[in-house]
Amino acid sequence: MTQVHWEQVKADMRSAIGAGNYKSWIEPLSLMTADQGVAHLGAPSPFHGDYVSKTYGDQIVYHLNRQGLSVQRLAFDTVASKPANAVKPAAPTAAAPKSVANTDAQPDQRFTFDTFVVGKPNELAHAAAKRVAEGGPTTFNPLFLYGGVGLGKTHLMHAIAHELGEKRPDLNVLYISADQFIYRFISALRDRKMMDFKQHFRSVDVLMVDDIQFLEGKESTQEEFFHTFNALVDQNKQLIISADRAPGEIRDLSERIKSRLQCGLVVDLHPTDFELRLGILHAKQETYHSIYPGVDIAPGVLEFLAHRISSNVRVLEGALNRLYALASLVGRTVTVEMAQDCLSDILRASDRKLTIEEIQRKVSEHYDIRLSDMLGPKRTRTLARPRQMAMWLCKQLTTRSLPEIGRKFGKRDHTTIMHGVRKIDELRQSDSQIADDLELLRRALED
Repeated sequence: MTQVHWEQVKADMRSAIGAGNYKSWIEPLSLMTADQGVAHLGAPSPFHGDYVSKTYGDQIVYHLNRQGLSVQRLAFDTVASKPANAVKPAAPTAAAPKSVANTDAQPDQRFTFDTFVVGKPNELAHAAAKRVAEGGPTTFNPLFLYGGVGLGKTHLMHAIAHELGEKRPDLNVLYISADQFIYRFISALRDRKMMDFKQHFRSVDVLMVDDIQFLEGKESTQEEFFHTFNALVDQNKQLIISADRAPGEIRDLSERIKSRLQCGLVVDLHPTDFELRLGILHAKQETYHSIYPGVDIAPGVLEFLAHRISSNVRVLEGALNRLYALASLVGRTVTVEMAQDCLSDILRASDRKLTIEEIQRKVSEHYDIRLSDMLGPKRTRTLARPRQMAMWLCKQLTTRSLPEIGRKFGKRDHTTIMHGVRKIDELRQSDSQIADDLELLRRALED
């Protein structure tokens, strides 16, 4: 069969399925060999060949036979060079180099590994991100990063994208937020371009999805994400996912997705400690020196900020920036007194408004139990006592009512919370280990 005959088959397919589908799926194919009733077609990716086989396979076989080739079935090969036998396809055009520039959202230039301050709460996440950013064989897949707001998840995601762009410009790296994924999915459904959507996400080398918790309750999008996840893992492609909670704690996320997310390396970015916050401020101080030349920071100011603003690194950095800007405008040295006056709103908001979720997580970590088990129905002593400890701390350290606390503990009744609080009140008077644990946890939560 000649190249002319193959071009005629393609032309017939174009007439049969339309110009749009033809351009996406048939035009990239090449006829390599045909023998013993099997036509071998070259395709740009395994996914491409699989989709063509299922959707247009019978039509292609029909048109090949019309051109005089006795074919009963098709076989697809992913090829980047000319086939050795039979029909020679047209010379391929040079492909554009793959790079991180092919992402849906460009990495933020501020968020690199060089600007990420490493401390004990985030050192494991940093090390895992650096390993993935080397672009070598996938050692754990997916890498799942989770933690509260402002702890560095998105920073690490962008840093990985930057590093891969420099070290492995041949890779097709796609960074996207979960809400963008949802939007793209809905748009594809509306515009009847689901095949384009699938091809876009399943042909990448590295897929990075930020804030996966936004898929909660969106069943159709979850279904598509699940199949995209499996397709990439089957091709040994790297996935990097982030969320504000561990996979098992994301409600209204299908169990099979939770299972897939837990099959790789799950890393928690812990809340910052005083030393890490101080290190971040020192790093930012070097940056602000060039932005606000001539501004001086009095001794003790950075320590004051690191102690008083402990919940969110973004708020911490914003507070320092505000002080520099004010000092530059009024021509004064930044002192602790100035910080107290200038940042009164931030300091009031940051006066440790502990959340029930923070307390639950800290207690589960302290006793080395799963958070989902502590909140679940099991009543074994190894779970019941930590659960009561967490209830007691929630009552003492937050302003939430007993019914509100109960709802956060697996929708338990407020009388159950009352019983737990009373039990710990009794035990801390007679059990020194309970008393010590409570004091240790209280200090850790109030830091």
